[in-house]
Formats: sequence, structure tokens, C-alpha cells
Amino acid sequence: MRSVHLATSQYVPLPLTARGYDAAVHLRRLKSYQWWAFFVTFGGYFMAHFSRKCYSTVKQQVRDDDGYSESILFKMDSVFMGTYAIGNIISGKLGDTFSTTTVLAIGLFGSGMCLFLMNVSLWFDFEGASATLGDFFILGVCFLFGFFQSAGEPVGTAVMGNWFCDQESVNRRGLIFGLWSCHQYCGEIFAALCTAYVLNAEYQYWWALLIPAITNFGWGFLTMRLVADPVDVGIITDDVHIRMERHTLMYAARADVDHSSPAPITYAGALRIPMVAKYAFAFGFFKLTNYVLFFWLPYFLGKHFDPVYANLIAAFYSVGMMPGGIIVGVVSDLFGGRRATVIGVFMCLLIVFLGIFSQKSEDLGAPALLAMLGIMGFLVGGSNNIIASAVAADLASHPSVKGNNKSLGTVTGLINGCGAITTSIGLLAVGPLQANVGWSSVWIFLMGCTGAGTLLMTSKIYRELFPKPELDAELDLV
Repeated sequence: MRSVHLATSQYVPLPLTARGYDAAVHLRRLKSYQWWAFFVTFGGYFMAHFSRKCYSTVKQQVRDDDGYSESILFKMDSVFMGTYAIGNIISGKLGDTFSTTTVLAIGLFGSGMCLFLMNVSLWFDFEGASATLGDFFILGVCFLFGFFQSAGEPVGTAVMGNWFCDQESVNRRGLIFGLWSCHQYCGEIFAALCTAYVLNAEYQYWWALLIPAITNFGWGFLTMRLVADPVDVGIITDDVHIRMERHTLMYAARADVDHSSPAPITYAGALRIPMVAKYAFAFGFFKLTNYVLFFWLPYFLGKHFDPVYANLIAAFYSVGMMPGGIIVGVVSDLFGGRRATVIGVFMCLLIVFLGIFSQKSEDLGAPALLAMLGIMGFLVGGSNNIIASAVAADLASHPSVKGNNKSLGTVTGLINGCGAITTSIGLLAVGPLQANVGWSSVWIFLMGCTGAGTLLMTSKIYRELFPKPELDAELDLV
């Protein structure tokens, strides 16, 4: 059968009547590779969160053993989130424009390099030699670290969208992406357990940074062998047919048409897709809530428990996040893709639990903390997972971009990038709030952020609950 390399090279379009292929064979080939695409992209973002979480689990040791100030620890998070935000927007576009697997692999190699450089600064005591040198170096590494870490989700989501494009997968998109987005929580839990093991075994704490550095390099080599798009191996799907037919019509209409693959969607084009901008800003507030808990739970708990126990308790927040994403995905599938409504219910419940946490967090014992953090993780994880994966895939499938497979990375990158910008700004408030008012003010601040994000989604929730009859069939997409 004649292969058509839309994603990587120029081609002469096939006429619309040239459909001499066995659809069942192509579907079977598509299905047989889906598990591998799922595994490799899942592992890649697992590594990203393993890397990202590991340095937050040793903040106390970085401060106490190596002399870094609490102010620098706050700045590390803000610098990381700032470049991570910009990187998400850029990485999504790069993934839609250049080799997807190369972009993913560079992110993994770069993350491993940054963690290794953090270790170099600790081994040679840069902070002890000169506080200016130590601070500048560690902030510079965090600056680069954010860029490299940003490649995982938007580009990985694009690969998942390419492979899980058959009708059965589209109908189960919430479940599939809910399961896939557990990568981040598996990585966070593994990081907490890895750090707990290192500290409990009385190894040097920097091993908790060196181990993910090594594993990132290894997974980067595996990722380079991933096939990013079914069409690259001659698998013809319905989406590929749409691309071929659109290009064939253009070719027939204009002899001088560019014979290359469809151009990637522009940022302006992505923002014109209905609800992309509102989801991006709403996600920012939800992501801020998640990252304050992500970065600072081990530190907050470390004031009340020993470091090993604090990391294990904090890990329960990530444990709760895993079923949250899966359940939101399944429930939204069952309700016809009404994802905004399900997310809104979860966020309203989260506000209630944050209110309880703001009043009782200093007094709760370990069992009560485990229960509270598990429930809060469940609520946060459900919403964040689905917006960053299934909702982004829904939006990138809007009729205005149908037939262009080079939109999902850009849409996901915009949602993640705008979310990370909001997060990086919001993180700057955590330090002054907890220093001047106390930790209860931080949890109240997060209540306000969660409420603001939910309000941004009210128009979408209303249209899901009370759809216009003519738009009911396209509920997800408008």
C-alpha cells in the first residue's frame, strides 16, 4: 500500500477516489501501537514529575545542610514556574511544528542535566563559598529546568491525541486521558518514597536529586524511538483521510499550492477556538492551588513531623489525585462530555475542604491529615487532569480545526502555559502570606483562587446544563 508521509515530508495528494485500503487492518495496527504510545508518553511525564517533586521534598535539607535561605527557596519555585509557563506555550508549538519525539527527548535530557547541575552546586558547596554565586547558580538552573520540564505535557498530549483518534477512543476520551494523566501523581508519589528511602537509609540527601537525573536520561533515549503519528508508519485513520481530502481539494483548485503537510495552527487561531482562553485562565487558578500544595506541603508538614514522615503524609495528597482524574473522566464521559459541570462540582467541594483546612491544619493529627489530603488531592487532581488532557483534546477537535493534526500541542501548551503564568505570579504571594499572617491565610488565599477559576467556567457550565437544541450534538466543542 502506498504510504503518505504528511507529518514529515512533502507528498502528492491522493485523489478522493483512491481508497484501496483495508480499514480493519489499519484499525488493528492503530490499536496494537496505542499501548506503546501510552506507555512511553506516560513514562516521560512520570519522569518530569519525579524530577520536579524530588527537589521540593528536600527543601529542609537544602536550607539546613547547605545554607540556602528560605527566600531563595521561594524564588526557586517562582523562577521555575515562570519559565515553565513560557516553555509550555513554546513547547506545544514546537511539538506541532518539528519532530515531536525530538522535542520530548530534549525535555528529558535537559531535565536530567539540570538536576545533575543542582548536585554539582551542592557537592562543591557554592553557597558556602559565596552566597551570591550559590543563589545565582541555583536560580539559573531553575530557570533552565522550567523550560525543559515544559515539554512533557503539551507534546505528550499531542502524541496521545494522534494515536487515540479512532471512534471508540474518542468516546472513552475521559477515561483514557484520566488514566494517562496519573503519570504526574505516580511520579510525585515515587519521588516522595524515593526521598523517604534515601533519608531513612541515612544516605546523602542529594541522592534524591541524582536518581531522577539518571532515569531522565534513560527515558530520553527510549522516547527517541517513539513514533509520534500513525501516518508516519502508513496507518490511515479517519483524521488522516480528512487531512488528505482537504489538501487534495486545495491541490485541485490551485496548481501552485504548497504540497507539504497542513500548517500548524497559530496562537491566534488557537485562542479563537471557543472556551480556550477561559479554560486557560481557569486552569491557572486551579493549577496554583495544586502547586502551592505540591511545593509546600512537605515543608509545612516538616514543621510538625520529622522529614521522612512529613514526605510520606504529603504523598497521600498525590495518592488522592490519581482516582480523581479517572473518576472525573469517566463521569464526564457518562454525561455526554459535560466536563465543565463535573469540574465545577469538584471545585465547589474543594473550597469547603480548604476552608476546614485553614482552620484546623495546625491541630490535625496524622490520620486526620491523611484523610483531608487524600480528599483534597482527589478533588484537585480530577479537575487539573481533565482540563490539561481530555478538555484540551476536545477543544483541539473543534470543527474549525478539524483535519489539522497540528493543533493539539499548541492548544495544550496555551492552556498549560497560561495556567503556569498565573501559578508563577500566585506563588510569589505564598511567602509573604505565611510569614506575616500564617499558614491559614495561605489556605484562604487558595479558596479565593479556586472560586475565581470556577466562576470563569460558569458560562460553559450553563451551556452544558441548558444547551440549545441545535448545539446539543456538539456540546463539548462550542
